[in-house]
Amino acid sequence: MAGHDGSSSSFVETVAGFTAGIVSTLCLHPLDLIKTRLQVDRSSSRVNGSLRVVRGIFQNEGGVKAFYRGLTPNLIGNSTSWALYFLCYSNIKTARWTWCRSLEEELTSSDYFLASGAAGMLTSILTNPIWVIKTRMLSTSSRIPGAYASFTTGASQIYYSEGIPGFYRGVLPALFGVSHGALQFMAYEKLKLRRIKKTFTLASDDDHAEPQQVRWRELGNLDFFVMSSLSKIFAGCVTYPYQVLRSRLQTYDAHLIYRGVQDAIVQIWAKEGVAGFYKGLGPNVLRVLPSTWVTFLVYENTRAYLPDLISRA
Repeated sequence: MAGHDGSSSSFVETVAGFTAGIVSTLCLHPLDLIKTRLQVDRSSSRVNGSLRVVRGIFQNEGGVKAFYRGLTPNLIGNSTSWALYFLCYSNIKTARWTWCRSLEEELTSSDYFLASGAAGMLTSILTNPIWVIKTRMLSTSSRIPGAYASFTTGASQIYYSEGIPGFYRGVLPALFGVSHGALQFMAYEKLKLRRIKKTFTLASDDDHAEPQQVRWRELGNLDFFVMSSLSKIFAGCVTYPYQVLRSRLQTYDAHLIYRGVQDAIVQIWAKEGVAGFYKGLGPNVLRVLPSTWVTFLVYENTRAYLPDLISRA
């Protein structure tokens, strides 16, 4: 599999995304659970929300172990999503880049946005059933009657009680959320290109240095750290409310409370105000930034070193 053909590139992108999803989930699952509990909380109280949730889980649901409820669907969902996402995004971007290259053009912000958006839509549709199960497991204690005991139990219960449509609850907000990833990757790619251009330096300070003396310095982990942070914060500030809507619509009793996306928006606005759309933002920021760092650092490093490992195999 050595070489740089399309199949090798696709394999590297898939493995890099899959690995990044697993590592980031294992590291940060408890924060994801806390964020989900806050997102589905319909009370108007926002006082000590995160501490209240943490204390309740620890005291009433079985201690530290309870913070890892729903780990299996989260692992399956994140690893699969990132693998599919990077695979599709890379192929779409490469196809567009080949076209632009023939026209002697560069990829624009809209090219990155559209490539990321298309990859995100496909990934969201294919993985939404996993996220429904994950949200329901994370949003409830395992001690509540009817709570899913495992990933497979959840899948079978949804199928027999709600049918196929049950697996696609919250898919509209999830598709809207594609804009988050599109904005993030657009910003990340443009920051990356800007940084890459700045890393072209002369081999010497001689003003008469030949073009051949221009050398390339690869981007380092600090570069990826900063760029991933800035792009995530930018995208998060714009699109966070969709996550709250998606979580509300994916809970066990959502069909008894909301008639759809529009009704959920109206109810949240009427009962909780603007702040209701940003519930869980605190732990989400704490979760997504480390998650983003881990995901992109693992992805970029796996992507960089995996081809050498494959060629030596």
